[in-house]
Amino acid sequence: MNHSSLPQQAQSAADRALAGARRNALRRLVRCLFAEKIIDPARLVFAPRERGAWLPLWPRQALLHFEDLWLAPAATFVNRGAIELVKADASRTPIDEPGQLIDVLREHFDFAPGDAGVERLRADMANSVANDALARVHRAGWNAELADAIASSGAAGLFDLVRRQYSVRDGAVLLDQWGALEGHPFYPTWKTKPDLNPEEVARLSPEFNARVNVRVGALRGDMAYIERMPHVASYHEWFASHFPAIWEDWTAGLRARDLDPAAWLPLPIHEWQLAHYVPQEYAAEIAEGLLLLEGPDVPTWPTMSFRTMMPLAPGDAPFIKLPLALWLTSEQRSLQAKSIHMGPRISTVIQRILADEGGFGGKLAIFTEEVALHYRHAEKREDRPGRHLSVAYRASRAAFERDDGLLPVTVAALLTEAPDGRPLVAELVGEGDVTAWFRRYAHVVTQPVVAIYLLYGIALEAHQQNTSVLFGADGQPESLLIRDFGDGRTYAPLLAARGHTLQPYVHPGILPTVFDGDIGPVRAFVIDACLVCHLHELALLLTRAYGLADERLWRVLRDELAAAFDAVEQRVDPAFWQAERAAFLEQPWPTRSVLRMHLQQYADYRLTHELQNPLTEPPTEPLAQAGTAA
Repeated sequence: MNHSSLPQQAQSAADRALAGARRNALRRLVRCLFAEKIIDPARLVFAPRERGAWLPLWPRQALLHFEDLWLAPAATFVNRGAIELVKADASRTPIDEPGQLIDVLREHFDFAPGDAGVERLRADMANSVANDALARVHRAGWNAELADAIASSGAAGLFDLVRRQYSVRDGAVLLDQWGALEGHPFYPTWKTKPDLNPEEVARLSPEFNARVNVRVGALRGDMAYIERMPHVASYHEWFASHFPAIWEDWTAGLRARDLDPAAWLPLPIHEWQLAHYVPQEYAAEIAEGLLLLEGPDVPTWPTMSFRTMMPLAPGDAPFIKLPLALWLTSEQRSLQAKSIHMGPRISTVIQRILADEGGFGGKLAIFTEEVALHYRHAEKREDRPGRHLSVAYRASRAAFERDDGLLPVTVAALLTEAPDGRPLVAELVGEGDVTAWFRRYAHVVTQPVVAIYLLYGIALEAHQQNTSVLFGADGQPESLLIRDFGDGRTYAPLLAARGHTLQPYVHPGILPTVFDGDIGPVRAFVIDACLVCHLHELALLLTRAYGLADERLWRVLRDELAAAFDAVEQRVDPAFWQAERAAFLEQPWPTRSVLRMHLQQYADYRLTHELQNPLTEPPTEPLAQAGTAA
């Protein structure tokens, strides 16, 4: 960031934001290095009764000093203080940037990454830091505006303000955008957008409260594969009913060109994709007359995933999930045929299960993916070219048109600092007992997630971005809303045993999502998303925010997870139940090795490592080796 032309006050704010972003990046990098055992945490030497720690670097004749390094449950290391390189001559060099830390520690890694992987990581971390700093400058102003609104309205806080002054839909989307600051806890490159300049980052990103246009072009009807839930008889009729004004403009535009709308399909295209990618990459299709880029624009809010868009109007419009040929966080965000095929299929199965199970005691609902389509040439019949010419629609009406007084809050927003300086979750806890509040929260999350997994073999990706929790006016959690099923994992034998079938998507080079043999990949999906990235992270935040004993909330989580297993024990094969219970409550937790994958330039997208299970009493599992394939 170039601060030279900024006024002194603005430059000071930008400098503070940049320093905070660098600390945030270092904290993430330290977590990844030790969690994945790229640096062996057994080498750390902790000072007695302090949170300071030393890492000997004998080849350098130096020590790396961590001023405040918390050995948290699950054997994850949370760095909250300064980091210094102390050399044999007693000189001290502050480590202020993540690239510095990589340079200092690279020769001590448990493998030898290539120069290209290291340089890509350094560049992506630097880009992430710059984007994070830019967002934090904006966040300061946004929070100030919200603080003024809270004060003038007499609201108790941000959650109360949203409940008072917004519709359920608009309030949920506001909190989703506002909560998009932190991202996945184990991604060292959580805000990487190297293909965008700073102006584009601010204009297109949810954490800037952005508004983005989506163009509704047209794809010739015989050039697409369409997947629909059974209740959707016709894509045309469905689109017209959900976007009546857009449908009228779209059909009028086609008729003005002497084209029959019945022979064409509405195809939403993100404004960046429209300007920078589709005209070049699909020039042949445009020249052949298969793809039309003219059409009406839909103003939208980008949600936390950046490329899932909520139309500003009408109020019951579905989310629109789109491909983007951008490197975001860890990969280019295409929308592959697998997601197009599987989203509506899994939605159909889960919807039937929820009807049979009464929503698992009313604790679970989903955003169904009603319709999805991708370009597939009528003669060539190949799916791959459609990965950047595709769309999936996610129904919102059932979730947002409600009269029960509940407000959905995306989980990541709970961990975000509110205008009063506390994480939003603290407003929900209020003056109550934080342990009792977390017990109820863990109950609400684990009961349906464990039940649908053990009974039906369905792994809900219940992490911070895909999960909303519905809260009452009293701040108490009541139930879950889960979204995004295109890449969900399912264990077919359990599903079939209860009378359901799920047709898998099979294509050369595409990783499967429906499994028949080992249930391990499905289980790992549940543990990583729900336990590692969601409940464990919330427990970490609450423990620090409220000064709790380190193990207290994990004991609560163990109790509630055990209760979730007990709730379905009589309906599950005893041997399977016992084995799964041990995997969740006793054995190490598998999670994705994101940093290792990045350093290896994503040669393998399914590298995992294992975290010590924080629910084991007492914790006796050794840290397992990182880098094993799932």
